Amino acid sequence: MDLPGPIHDFFLVFLGLGLILGSLGVILFPNPIYSAFSLGFVLFCISLFYILANSHFVAAAQLLIYVGAVNVLILFAVMFMNGSEYYKDFNLSAVGNGITSLICTSILISLITTILDTSWYGIIWATRSNQILEQDLISNSQQIGVHLATDFFLPFELISIILLVGLIGAIALAHQ
Repeated sequence: MDLPGPIHDFFLVFLGLGLILGSLGVILFPNPIYSAFSLGFVLFCISLFYILANSHFVAAAQLLIYVGAVNVLILFAVMFMNGSEYYKDFNLSAVGNGITSLICTSILISLITTILDTSWYGIIWATRSNQILEQDLISNSQQIGVHLATDFFLPFELISIILLVGLIGAIALAHQ
């Protein structure tokens, strides 16, 4: 979307706050169904970020694949679980929670350090100049395919493996 600067900044801040609140809901809600709905809200906010970045194809794919398919599958897996059995064994003082908190905190610190150390100004101008040159050669959806098959092949495959592990974990929880 080509919006004026202050309006674009307002939408960025608004979507950023929605993204932060939704991700906190995924983590903090004790009911897994509410967490799954918060995950759907987070994925929807991400698709709105893509719309603000003029990537309408990626936004539509985000809505169809992640919100429409993956999140619905997670909701079905969570709803197959018996709620009373889930809350019986819920213990906050487990050893795994301390290890998980340590890992998550270290990932958060490394992300914050990376964000603060990155020169975003150079990345924005390099991206804009590359987009102007490449738009003459191929269309937007072809550009996405080329980047997914070349530059972003490894992250794309890693995300698919992470999603597969999450779905297998949801199925394993549903069978218990």
